[in-house]
Amino acid sequence: MVTLGKPFYTGIYRHSLDDKNRLTIPSAWRTAHAESGQFLVVPLEGCLSVLPPEEALKLHDKVSAKNLSDSEAQEAIADFFSKTLAFTFDKSGRVMLTAELCAHAGIGKDVVLSGSANKFNLYSPEEWTRVQAANAAQKAGDRLRRIGI
Repeated sequence: MVTLGKPFYTGIYRHSLDDKNRLTIPSAWRTAHAESGQFLVVPLEGCLSVLPPEEALKLHDKVSAKNLSDSEAQEAIADFFSKTLAFTFDKSGRVMLTAELCAHAGIGKDVVLSGSANKFNLYSPEEWTRVQAANAAQKAGDRLRRIGI
């Protein structure tokens, strides 16, 4: 991981969950954070996204700005955060994933960790293969231009 004043998640890693559903996070991705930094795992479509402390705080600020009287927002927030996991790494650089999060992403024993600049994502090998096949069908320049990069 390159450090440009902020954590910068790049590359791809393949790891396996141990018998307690613990996943070792690559040392290159965890060394830029203080031991007390809290990460947040959020379920997205087809994967789990891991937000580092700085990104988790941005999400916290957005949620905190919602009015308590906005019942629709409060219900959406409660539903979303009931499916997330806040964690810090253990001494071996591992995080314990819940069975629910693994089921959501279709993660069994093997996990693909994919850098995504300001966060990283966890995929089942099958979903990662599907994502890569879908991406291969498009030109990289066209995809980047479409998202404004």
